[in-house]
Amino acid sequence: MSTAQAVQLDQLDVKLIDLLAAEPRIGVLECSRRLQVARGTVQARLDKLLARGVIQGLGPQLDPVALGFGVTSFVTLEINQRPGHDPVTTHLRDIPEVLEAHTITGSGDVLCRIVARSNSDLQRVLDQIVSHEQIARASSIIALAEKIPYRVLPLLRSAAGTTPTESGSPAAGGPSASGPSTAGGPSAASASPSAVRS
Repeated sequence: MSTAQAVQLDQLDVKLIDLLAAEPRIGVLECSRRLQVARGTVQARLDKLLARGVIQGLGPQLDPVALGFGVTSFVTLEINQRPGHDPVTTHLRDIPEVLEAHTITGSGDVLCRIVARSNSDLQRVLDQIVSHEQIARASSIIALAEKIPYRVLPLLRSAAGTTPTESGSPAAGGPSASGPSTAGGPSAASASPSAVRS
C-alpha cells in the first residue's frame, strides 16, 4: 500500500489517462491531436504521471479467464505472526495463481485473490497455499460473477473534480472507458511503452 502524498491532477491529466485507458495502443502524436495540445505537453504529462506513480505501468492487461483460469476465489488466511509476514509473502509470491495478497485487520491476517482452472483445481491451489507451516487456516469464497471490475478511472475523475462527459469528450469523441474489464490486476492504462511513445 502506497503512503505517498496525493498527486494533484488537472483536467488534462484526466483526459490523457481516459484516452490511454480507452485506446491503449494510441501514440503520443495522436493523443496530442485528440487533446488539442502540443506533443511535448502530452509527453511531459505522461512522464510526470509515470514518475509520480499515478500510472503504474504501460504493459498489456491480461485476462485470467482467457488464459484458462475461469474460477476466482477470495481467500482469508490465518497465520502464525511470530516469524512475521515475510515468509508467507515469499511463499504466496511463488504460487502463480495468487494474483494479489494484502495484510488485513479483523479475524484473518492475509486476504488473497486467487484463480484456478476449475473447482477441483482450486483445491490444488488451496492445498499449495496452506502447505506453508506458518499458515494455520484458510477460508475461501468463490466468486460467482463479476459485477464491477477493478476500476480506478471514476476515482480519478472524482479526485480531479471532473465528470465522465468533461474528461471523455475531447479524448475519444464519445463515452470513455470506465476502467479495466478483467480481474487480472490494476492498471490505469494498458499499452506498450513503444506504442505510447511513438
